[in-house]
Amino acid sequence: MNFTIISEITNIEIIAVSNSIRDLARLNKTYGKGCWRKLKGVATIRLDNGRIRVAELHWYEAHGIGKKEIKRKFYLD
Repeated sequence: MNFTIISEITNIEIIAVSNSIRDLARLNKTYGKGCWRKLKGVATIRLDNGRIRVAELHWYEAHGIGKKEIKRKFYLD
């Protein structure tokens, strides 16, 4: 199910950095070389069916490239 982030992402934590990321080769090939980090945080999201939920999100980020592949892991409410 797709979602839209409707609040600021808070409680951001780094999960993995560079060689600790399993998908590092794919990220470099798809988006370009960068200092990749995998992060997690909490945000309020709106689901396609209109429901509003608080969820933990995971994503990849690199300096100069930005946030990529934001995924909803689980709901917190």
